[in-house]
Amino acid sequence: MTERDAVEAVDEPLTVDSIAADLTDVGVSGGDTLLVHASLGSLGWVAGGAQAVVEALQAVVEPAGTLLVPTFTGQYSDPATWSNPPVPDDWVPDMPERLPPFRPAVTPTREMGDVSECLRNYPDAVRSRHPEYSFAAWGADAEAIVVDHDFDHALGEGSPLAEVYDRDGSVLLIGVGHEVNSSLHLAEYRADLDVETVDHRAPVLRDGAVETVEYDDIAKSTEGFEALGAAFERDVGAETGAVGVGAATLLDQPSLVDYAVDWLETHR
Repeated sequence: MTERDAVEAVDEPLTVDSIAADLTDVGVSGGDTLLVHASLGSLGWVAGGAQAVVEALQAVVEPAGTLLVPTFTGQYSDPATWSNPPVPDDWVPDMPERLPPFRPAVTPTREMGDVSECLRNYPDAVRSRHPEYSFAAWGADAEAIVVDHDFDHALGEGSPLAEVYDRDGSVLLIGVGHEVNSSLHLAEYRADLDVETVDHRAPVLRDGAVETVEYDDIAKSTEGFEALGAAFERDVGAETGAVGVGAATLLDQPSLVDYAVDWLETHR
């Protein structure tokens, strides 16, 4: 929605306190390991914007909880797959050498939204090292969750998603659907699927020097994610409510991933 629409959508400005109260009503609580996918524009007019949302999330999960957000960087993806717009074919082979190195503390996200971009810049936030599929974390277990992010199979067993699973974490969707629910990709790796494998390379900064890393992955897809998420909510359940005027859904991540493995093996 436009900023005018956001103003007109609420009776009074949303604040850190009002957002925290809404989060609590949805089921977020202290000590949670919480992976957040959020659209700031869905909430209505927020006094302080993304900063207020981040500080509300922090207030609810601290002192023992941990927040995570995806901080993906599509500018480091395979340029042969770029389509909006595509680049000339003769640009593709040398693109990794033309890019500045991925630097977790510096490199901006791409199309991840204001909340993710805000949290990754917070004091004490830690960002994983993957040049394409990084996550930023803040809180008690932040470093442990992101520090060993494997380059290969970026959203698989060596990823922060698997760390959230192992900690019985939760997924919070605010104003977004399951098409952006990154935990469903973890199920893609675990399911017995006939998937294409891909390889890529990207520049990173390691020990002060630029290094090109090569990594293998699967050709991930969001096909069917909306139907999958709806089926999980119907068959297993989720906590639902609103943050401001934005729809909010809180899901148990291990249950979601386990359900998604079976669903993908049946439907994809």
